[in-house]
Amino acid sequence: MKSPHAFYRPLAVGAPMPERDPSSQLERMIHFVPPHIEKIRAKLPDIIPMVDVILGNLEDAIPADAKDAARDGFMEMAKAHDFGATGLWIRMNSLDSPWALDDLLAIVPTVGNKLDVVMVPKVQGAWDIHYVDQLLAQLEAKAGLPRPIGIHAILETADGVNNINDIAAASPRMHGMSLGPADLAASRGMKTTRVGGGHPAYRVLGDTDGDQERAVFQQDLWHYTVAKMVDACAANGLKAFYGPFGDFSDPDACEAQFRNAFLLGCHGAWTLHPSQVDIAKKVFNPDPDEVRFAVRILEAMPDGTGAVMLDGKMQDDATWKQAKVIVDLARQIVAREPQMATIYGLSEGAP
Repeated sequence: MKSPHAFYRPLAVGAPMPERDPSSQLERMIHFVPPHIEKIRAKLPDIIPMVDVILGNLEDAIPADAKDAARDGFMEMAKAHDFGATGLWIRMNSLDSPWALDDLLAIVPTVGNKLDVVMVPKVQGAWDIHYVDQLLAQLEAKAGLPRPIGIHAILETADGVNNINDIAAASPRMHGMSLGPADLAASRGMKTTRVGGGHPAYRVLGDTDGDQERAVFQQDLWHYTVAKMVDACAANGLKAFYGPFGDFSDPDACEAQFRNAFLLGCHGAWTLHPSQVDIAKKVFNPDPDEVRFAVRILEAMPDGTGAVMLDGKMQDDATWKQAKVIVDLARQIVAREPQMATIYGLSEGAP
């Protein structure tokens, strides 16, 4: 553990100063792109304005014989496009793979000025973050980059879950964490082949009532882990994200899983297919009625103290904080999509 006075010092001579404030970027969806596929790269001019984050995937789902092509394809697409307000990330290969080092050695000096975040898969503990942290600082210094590149950890091993608080506090570069349900299921020995979402066999039964059919309630396999991730992220000023939902044929289940994550405190989710982008926008945009009611709470309690009654419901400092979370998110969305201002009833003078 670094001492407090050293925590925000650059880890290499000439590296940029670490950021002290958490990211305020709107990141409702992290949209995965396979950079080795040219026809996908050709669609980027249409995709970039539609999503909050474009992520070049170099790890899982990229065949071993396409790793170099994916890395080269990412650098090509980074050079070719202006991403504007859309974030640009990579998911590098895992640190125990033969490709991880080359990912950073090639990409950071070449297009590090455009790269916002490195997503690190299969993080086991703080030591993995320390390694990437130090290496990024050296590469940033060598390339003369003006700002630091963030680190985002994927929670997909039992060790990672066990060490989650140490991981969250490992570096000022830490941007956030994502749930990686498939690899985590394998690491835990869970008996499922699904990528995210529920399982029909994971359930509880209602009590028997004579001859009536017993009620069946399907449970969420990932509730505990997502809640633990949200707590670790919130305690350290990071962002939590739901990861992949692999069944593209079931948009309703995808929406339900995303919504559970949103309600628990996640900032966004991964989108692996274009059809999931609109689902993520729908879910991670707060409900207009809730935004309007939250605005009324802030207007009734401008300094956040005291207690008032609105529509027969008591509002106090705790609900003021809840309302501020919703209104702040709505304002972020309006800044990206101005047409939402009317829907949310927000104006320049609103709280």
